[in-house]
Amino acid sequence: MCEKDMLYVLNNPVVDGKFPTFSTDAAQDAMRLHASIPGYQSTPLAHLGRLAKVWGLKDLYIKDESYRFGLNAFKVLGGSYAVANLLCEKLGKSIGEVDFDYLISAAVRRQLGDMTFVTATDGNHGRGIAWAAEKLQQKAVVYMPKGSAAARVKSIEAHGATVHVTDLNYDEAVRLASEQAAKNGWYMVQDTAWEGYTKIPTWIMQGYMTMAMEAIGQLGEQQPTHVFIQAGVGAMAGAVQGLLVEYYKDKPPVTVIVEPKNAACLYKSAAVGDGLPHAVSGDLQTIMAGLACGEPNPIGWDILKQSASCFMSVDDYLAANGMRILSCPVLGDDRVIAGESGSIGVGVLDLIMNDADYRELKNALGLGADSVVLLFNTEGNTDPVNFRQIVWYGKHLKPKQ
Repeated sequence: MCEKDMLYVLNNPVVDGKFPTFSTDAAQDAMRLHASIPGYQSTPLAHLGRLAKVWGLKDLYIKDESYRFGLNAFKVLGGSYAVANLLCEKLGKSIGEVDFDYLISAAVRRQLGDMTFVTATDGNHGRGIAWAAEKLQQKAVVYMPKGSAAARVKSIEAHGATVHVTDLNYDEAVRLASEQAAKNGWYMVQDTAWEGYTKIPTWIMQGYMTMAMEAIGQLGEQQPTHVFIQAGVGAMAGAVQGLLVEYYKDKPPVTVIVEPKNAACLYKSAAVGDGLPHAVSGDLQTIMAGLACGEPNPIGWDILKQSASCFMSVDDYLAANGMRILSCPVLGDDRVIAGESGSIGVGVLDLIMNDADYRELKNALGLGADSVVLLFNTEGNTDPVNFRQIVWYGKHLKPKQ
């Protein structure tokens, strides 16, 4: 195995199919709320059947979240659902009683008064929170880690949010946002969890299930045998996996969790092997900005440690390869515009299926002519400058051995 490419830990899932917080019923509640938002429609399930044949697979699909509400990423699903639940709690209502029009009504605005939502983000989550606050005629304050792309900052500010780009890494920015929330009486809306802060992260994770529930419906009778899910803190990965395990309980798919090597906290947790979440530290530098998180979400980790088959720590060039593969598809396949965090599953699958050094891993995962693979493009070209550098000019090619 080439250390520059990818490290992995195989896991033995011991699943009983019971993650009730992330059940089909919970997913349908989230999907119903999202469907009430003006402009809602299911994002496409891109079909890459010809690429599958080239790689020796039966079929390949990728859920394309670059179309979500015109925001170019999936994160708004979690933020909007958490904010909706937060408002319902203040209004004394259940989420099943309301729709989005009710929540943004003048009567509700008068009843709730002024609210400020605060979060830390690498870009997409913060934009989702800012978008929700804008719709509710409320305020949002967003803290971003050092090195945040200017395009991502501007996209958040465009929704009226106050943005602070810090000199901190992502996890430190989360702590700063939490301190400011406590100091100012703001509402912290974060997709990672810690002791005493689990309710809102759980709502965010439940919101992410809309993406997976749509994909299940779009696949119909075609059941995925393998799923590759990228992870930052593991909130999205845990929520999606929790739903897939229940829905396909008779034969759950083999699930691979993928992280950038400088921010591979779930991989580290699996490698330590004591069942506990373990953080990584440092500046977490990676082109996969949305995955640059050093501390696992314990809710997501609890699901993944029981049900995922493999955890991977991978090089940045694989995400760049994935971007190029998706933007220039095999003739007849759907084209997908994917950002750095959205493309990593494709880049990893390419390596496993085509590099002899990973034949043992390919066999261990059971990838072959009968495999139907599901991937998630969680973002489009949210950093257009870097997208062009990678796709047009070959930035982040495989390092020479």
